[in-house]
Amino acid sequence: MTESRRLLQHFLAALAYRTQKALRDAPDTFGEFSAGTFVRTPHELLWHMSGVIGFARTKLHGGTFVPPRLPTFADEVTRFHELLAALHADFGDESLTAQISDDQFLQGPLSDAMTHAGQLALLRRLAGSPVPSEDFVEATIDTSNVSE
Repeated sequence: MTESRRLLQHFLAALAYRTQKALRDAPDTFGEFSAGTFVRTPHELLWHMSGVIGFARTKLHGGTFVPPRLPTFADEVTRFHELLAALHADFGDESLTAQISDDQFLQGPLSDAMTHAGQLALLRRLAGSPVPSEDFVEATIDTSNVSE
């Protein structure tokens, strides 16, 4: 595996870690929390994040990916992590040829998804349940862990 693919896998693990942190111990009603008109709910954000990660996979497999909205926030969380795991495996599969460069994966869909992980943390604060602070430089990121 190339060094850039290893770094993309690490980025996916960091994305999973930050998403898990933003969602851990959230109130049961958090998925449908509304911060205002035209602001995505956490459920909608995670649905979009699933679409972004699924789109990234199309750059390795072809086709299109337009996920339907799942009925529950918990279902959406599960699907998102399943997609992260699938993309993580894709990055480790040397038989796959990407339609975009590793740099484009990072600057496009992966950075987009990380932005939304930050939005989830912001929405937690707005919902009255802030995420505990952490120095992410010191976080122990397990590159193989992209699950819930």
